[in-house]
Amino acid sequence: MQRSDEYYMKAALKEAALALKADEVPIGCVLVDENGIIIAKAHNEKEEKNDVSAHAEILCIKKAGKKLKNWRLNNYTLYITLEPCLMCSSAIIQARIKRVVFGAKEPNTGSFGSHNDICELEATNIEVTCGVLEEECRLILQNFFKKHRNKK
Repeated sequence: MQRSDEYYMKAALKEAALALKADEVPIGCVLVDENGIIIAKAHNEKEEKNDVSAHAEILCIKKAGKKLKNWRLNNYTLYITLEPCLMCSSAIIQARIKRVVFGAKEPNTGSFGSHNDICELEATNIEVTCGVLEEECRLILQNFFKKHRNKK
């Protein structure tokens, strides 16, 4: 059963909350199939794994590939609380994900229109929707960084 973009973004926000609890930058992600089933979910784990590539999107794509025994994720939708960076955007293209939905824009590194637009750089037909539960997605990040800046 297909549900609303808000429903799936709330699932991504739950993943972001797990990252926050682990003192990671609170970004969450879920991958949904064409029937509306969540196939994989992940959150940032850069600190825990000491791995610069352990972004929510990369981890989610890896989990899905392993579960499905296929790196091609055609007809899937990826929900992310923050606009993907260039590394994650490239992985999304390589995985052939059909649709990307994100909450908050990332003006410094966002690669689906805010800082640059990967869709202009690559031959892709990815459908992009931005601003889903934008305020909630932005606030969890702002509160995290405010807390960390006050520690210094």
